[in-house]
Amino acid sequence: MENTQNNNTDIQLSEHFRLSEFTRSATAIRYGIDNQPEIEDIEALQSLCVNVLEPLRRRFGVIRITSGYRSPKLNSVIGGSRTSQHMRGEAADIHVGSLEVARKMFAYIMANIDFDQLLLEMKGGRVHCLHISYTTERVNRRMARSSYQV
Repeated sequence: MENTQNNNTDIQLSEHFRLSEFTRSATAIRYGIDNQPEIEDIEALQSLCVNVLEPLRRRFGVIRITSGYRSPKLNSVIGGSRTSQHMRGEAADIHVGSLEVARKMFAYIMANIDFDQLLLEMKGGRVHCLHISYTTERVNRRMARSSYQV
């Protein structure tokens, strides 16, 4: 796997996911922020795809990533946590069409998939996204919240 620093190669991370899905950011474009990950971040994204997102896709169909990798600068600009797993390629936010779908995905993940953090993010009383992370750096914590206010 090659490093994407300073080039536009779009790496296939797994059967159904490409690197561009995780690095695309309107905020990065607007502020001229380089949002290309280092090789270790790409490897973490690949593990996230293979171990979490591919099983989800097999069960629920197409998965749309709303936020994936975030460079430290991008994470700072959007007000992300200083310890966000997005900056290490370990996390993705997934678009869910409704609270019903979000709850089904949440339950499926809890019962069938190893994960580090699982948050059903709510904003203004409505479902915002499903945040999921996975790490190979330590044992996954399986920390889950079914109603996390953002």
